[in-house]
Amino acid sequence: MAVDRRTFVRTSVTGAAAAVVAGWRIGDAAARPPGRGPGRIDRRAVVARHPVIRTAGNPETPLQVGNGQFAFGADITGLQTFRPFATMSHWGWHTDPLPPGETPADYRGQVWDTHGRPVRYDIEDPDHPAISEWLRANPNRMNLARIGLRLLRADGTEAAEADLRDRRQELDLWTGILRSRFTLEGREVSVVTSCCPDLDAVAVQIDSPLVAEGRLGVFLDFPYASGKDKFSAPYVGVWDRPGAHTTRLRTLGRGRADIAHTLDDAAYHVGLAWAGAGAPSPVPGRPHRYLLLGDRRHGGRRSERIELTCLFAPRQAAQVPAAGAVADAGARAWPRFWDSGGVVDLSRSTDARWRELERRIVVSQYLMAVNEAGGSPPQESGLVNNGWYGKFHMEMYWWHGAHYALWNRWPLLRPSLDVYRGFLDSSRQRAAEQGYRGARWPKMTDPGGRAGPGEINALLIWQQPHPVFLAELDYRAHPRRRTLRRWREVVFATADFMASYAHREEPGRYVLGPPLHLVSENSDPRDTVNGAFELSYWRFGLRLAAEWRRRLGLPPEPRWEAVRRGLAELPVRDGLYVAHERAENMWTDYVNDHPAVTGVYGWLPGDGADVDTARATARKVWDHWAWDQAWGWDFPMLAMNAARIGEPGRAVDFLLHENLAFDDAGYPVGGTRVPTPYFPGPGGLLYAVAMMVAGWDGAEGDAPGFPADGTWHVRWEGLSRAP
Repeated sequence: MAVDRRTFVRTSVTGAAAAVVAGWRIGDAAARPPGRGPGRIDRRAVVARHPVIRTAGNPETPLQVGNGQFAFGADITGLQTFRPFATMSHWGWHTDPLPPGETPADYRGQVWDTHGRPVRYDIEDPDHPAISEWLRANPNRMNLARIGLRLLRADGTEAAEADLRDRRQELDLWTGILRSRFTLEGREVSVVTSCCPDLDAVAVQIDSPLVAEGRLGVFLDFPYASGKDKFSAPYVGVWDRPGAHTTRLRTLGRGRADIAHTLDDAAYHVGLAWAGAGAPSPVPGRPHRYLLLGDRRHGGRRSERIELTCLFAPRQAAQVPAAGAVADAGARAWPRFWDSGGVVDLSRSTDARWRELERRIVVSQYLMAVNEAGGSPPQESGLVNNGWYGKFHMEMYWWHGAHYALWNRWPLLRPSLDVYRGFLDSSRQRAAEQGYRGARWPKMTDPGGRAGPGEINALLIWQQPHPVFLAELDYRAHPRRRTLRRWREVVFATADFMASYAHREEPGRYVLGPPLHLVSENSDPRDTVNGAFELSYWRFGLRLAAEWRRRLGLPPEPRWEAVRRGLAELPVRDGLYVAHERAENMWTDYVNDHPAVTGVYGWLPGDGADVDTARATARKVWDHWAWDQAWGWDFPMLAMNAARIGEPGRAVDFLLHENLAFDDAGYPVGGTRVPTPYFPGPGGLLYAVAMMVAGWDGAEGDAPGFPADGTWHVRWEGLSRAP
């Protein structure tokens, strides 16, 4: 197969996000690790226990095929016939025209007093609100196209979803192939949808007598970008601005064509290869829509089969694989994915909830591999739809990606880890402009590394130690000098900023903030100092950075150690940790967001924490938290905390909590303030499960995070311990 290459270089389609990233292949994950116990786990059996089957459409979530860098969301027909679900990539970005009369150079942000000195932050500029909003919203992620079936009733009118009968759709997780069947007025339609593992191509194979009758074809439609919409869920794109963008169709020979789509500064191509259909043609009265109909055969009769591949790329493709070749490539690659890395088998458990927890584990692995293994950190809703304009949040990157480390699927994580080296120069500049040393990593950003203006974006700090944590996971998996050299500059620049950011109070006490936004984002940043989680994470990060110097044979960095030892104690009131030092009414005012006080000892190993205080705090949280205001990664964080303090039953309960909801296709349902799906939830679940199964530093026994009363029988292989 011509496209069967190990690496495919993809270039962003916008100048603001001109990143060149290496692709990955689903089947290129690490070799299968040795088994545990008397025999290896039947991985195919584990996956097969949890088929994804639908008999009706879902207006909120599609079924997806994809390769981590590119994904296609389908409705009940296997395409995007009735629901304009998205076709999205990690490289497809668009930039809106500038506000009239303004440029990014006009933006000044805001200057806030910071320990007696003026510091400029990337917060909304009150003198230039239009350019502030433009900077926050741009670049924005695009829906590359809609691909659907043109279905006609016998009377020639367009069919509706309600006209379909005998609907059955199954996503085969083992092969990554989506099969959809239905009937229209007694005529059966079969649709097979697949994605190429190493090119951003979606393929469809359609069989139906409706093709021969001229009542079934395939359309492609191209929207304008919905860049001004902070949230574009469940659908992405603007369909009523035909004059704002252009498409150009070129036929390149029998069975081949190219469509070029241009939106302002963004341009990309869709290479088409088909069989059983005539050349695509524009649809009258529908700008940017093209239609393929069945090809006429002997005696004027059309074929009953249409095969089509659509290859999306920043530049015109020299060759487009056939639909059957795409399906075959995916069917070979996905089993290699499942046979790599870790696996957990809960089928011998007697707790009736084992099947649902195992389902969450299995389908989460598929969805994360489809949506979140590209060349840059993923956005909160992956490649399903857009939240926060499609940008990604660096504080959430840990929750999206760290699980790959414990599941030993480094080829899926490695491409996006390069974001830290890519952002190093701009992050150093950000720190220097604010009077700090080292590199201050952005919060809400894009592949170009520009920070999106906003008070929370500018004042949140818990993303700063993430690269040190991720580097440590890398070294534990790959304890080689090459790993140390790869991360050295990033780790040292991170630690330099962390030590510089801590403000020294007499006599030698170091504090974090103000101004400071906590993990929970629910306090006044001008009055917030010494968040409990932030203090522990600062200690953890500086400790690991010092260890990095030791491994490299370098002398200690005195300032790092002085700050680590001199940091304020974690804030305690009445024997319990509180959100921050000035939190007067913790258990009334701070119980409606992320319960980060539990992350100090659970997600983190407890630097600066007292275990008895952590245990008492956890029990207070269990009894007093506003659970209807918690969502997503909150529950894996609570599970890790419960496991580490010796409450494995609670740990399992949190992974199955009703507010950590997964729909029929395994998508994580968002909370009241986040989009659906919300992928930090399954990312966190996978990390927590690995930790609960393989253990953590200092844990004893097998599966220490699960109850040892015989109700849970955990078989596993290929997982790594957490710090």
